[in-house]
Amino acid sequence: MDFETLLKKISPRLKRIAKSRNGHGFFIDKEDLYQEMCIHLWNHFKDGVPAGINDAYIVKGCKFHILNYLRKEREKARIVSLEAPINEYGGTLKDILPDTKEPLDKIIDRHLVIEDIKNNGFTKREKEVFSFILGGYTVRETGKKLDISHVMVVKYKQRIMKKWWNKCKTKVTKNGKYLLL
Repeated sequence: MDFETLLKKISPRLKRIAKSRNGHGFFIDKEDLYQEMCIHLWNHFKDGVPAGINDAYIVKGCKFHILNYLRKEREKARIVSLEAPINEYGGTLKDILPDTKEPLDKIIDRHLVIEDIKNNGFTKREKEVFSFILGGYTVRETGKKLDISHVMVVKYKQRIMKKWWNKCKTKVTKNGKYLLL
């Protein structure tokens, strides 16, 4: 029996399993689970299906694979509380997130990008400048706070943007995804 015939034959049962496990995997939906079972099935099928194995045995193997997959992914998931402190000052996500009608996932994505900028290859001074600019300080106010000229603040901003842009370009070409800021 070829792979397409086998998949067509057991696909409805795999979809039922995926539907029954939907929501148990945090951000993994039923389509992800179905595709994971198909990949598992293909990985075992390309080595050849032994003669005499019935469909129920194959479906059960896919189900066990999904249960194991969900268990492993659940261990990797990070649960974040809105009330848990996230920085050294005791700030929480509730404090940071503005009261807007913007979807929470977009707000969190923006904050993750900001944290990514702060933690990737910047000097201490660049991080300080970045923090003040994010805090709403002007270039001149930032210069006064850090005891440097406003021209230096502009130069630091340019360095930060250049480093971040270079990092984004490598992400775009490496992963084939576009990062929207």
